[in-house]
Amino acid sequence: MSKGDGAGELIKLRPWQREILDQIFMIREDGKRKHRRGLLLMPRKNGKSLLASGIALYSLFTEIGAEVAVVAGDRAQARIIFRECARMIELDPILSRKLHVLRDVIEYPETGSVLRVLSADASRAEGYNFSTVIFDEVHVQPDDRLWSTVNLGSGARKNPLVLGISTCGSKTDARGQDSLAYKLFQYGMRLNAGEISDDSFYFRYFTAPEDLSWDSDEAARVANPAYADFLDPEDFAAARRSIVREEYETKRLNRWTSTATSWLPPGSWERLEAPRRIEKGEKVVLAFDGSYDGDCTSVVACTLDGHLEPVLNFEKPIGDHQWKVDIGEVEAAVLEIAKRYEILELAADPFRWARSLELFEKEGLPVVHYPQSPSRMVAASQRFYEAVTQDEIKWGGEPILTASLTRHLSNAAVKVDRFGPRLVKEHRGSPRKIDLAVCAVMALDRARYYASEAEKPPRSVEFVSL
Repeated sequence: MSKGDGAGELIKLRPWQREILDQIFMIREDGKRKHRRGLLLMPRKNGKSLLASGIALYSLFTEIGAEVAVVAGDRAQARIIFRECARMIELDPILSRKLHVLRDVIEYPETGSVLRVLSADASRAEGYNFSTVIFDEVHVQPDDRLWSTVNLGSGARKNPLVLGISTCGSKTDARGQDSLAYKLFQYGMRLNAGEISDDSFYFRYFTAPEDLSWDSDEAARVANPAYADFLDPEDFAAARRSIVREEYETKRLNRWTSTATSWLPPGSWERLEAPRRIEKGEKVVLAFDGSYDGDCTSVVACTLDGHLEPVLNFEKPIGDHQWKVDIGEVEAAVLEIAKRYEILELAADPFRWARSLELFEKEGLPVVHYPQSPSRMVAASQRFYEAVTQDEIKWGGEPILTASLTRHLSNAAVKVDRFGPRLVKEHRGSPRKIDLAVCAVMALDRARYYASEAEKPPRSVEFVSL
């Protein structure tokens, strides 16, 4: 330990810390590192800087000529980890003999390895051949240029590691786009959900679920692995009384903040999950939302009793700027889905997809045009919101698709204008998809129509004798 009551003593790693390190440094059978990039998100005061310093120092000894960098949003922040490294060296008799500590550089002369503090200026990071980069407080980065630069600078190494360590912050940056930290977070969450596959990316996220009240002891305990260990529970109670709620949630519970207003109340959607799958031949409404290159092409099915199941989602891969949806593949997939159920209606906005909708009609699907006009979406959004908050629907299905639907719903914001409130993207250029959410709203809206028609009593016919 470099400071506090245990200064000068060996660090005693907790089980959760060992687990993090074991995962980060996992080696494949061919001797190469499993994870080459990663993001560790943890609330403040849980020893992020101490852990990062240990990783940085250890990396000096992993290969000949190692180049280790500590970077952050500004030089002062980066020097926090550097000073921690320097203090560890000073307190250890072996390290203090082997390593030379200069102002912004730590040298290991025996192997020619160096650890340096790197400027936040991306242009100054070019030209290095990094073996390990500790990227501190990723959430304060103004854009992703520095992250891209240090990743490209490690390409010639056999076992490189670029590790972001941070608390959560704002979802958007100064340009109104997704912040670097939130992009990486979204990528990690999609990995965890099985939506994408990338063994080279390490992701660990400590947080308090949204269904736990922000000012509860349980939320603090769940979010903070060091709670009631080297973090005093009384400190959390004191912080709640003296810190603005948004600041407390971000720094102490590791929750994301946003300038937009979330649409559904926290936890209201998640509690409605049910294991049921829509059965073959069951009556359903399909809602179709098509895109060309920017958004998703999605289909959600809804039964007459209000069970929602996402059945199709073509989504642009992260970072693939050339991606365009394969219209033929979409058409074939929709026609295959139609074989499973008794389709009462395929509701779809015809914009850009009129030819495909004509094909569906020729194949016998009952296509109904559903333009997503403000007035129509206001009414449908309100019905969906009431159904969720009053526990009138259920949802389930294939895990990857349901994870995508949940993510799209969490991305949705509410817009209030002269037409009324309706779900929308946070802003027009937002990369966060809501297409499955839109389909769910459409599907429930049309399923409710058919359910109400089915409940109407048959018309009586009066016979008059002549």
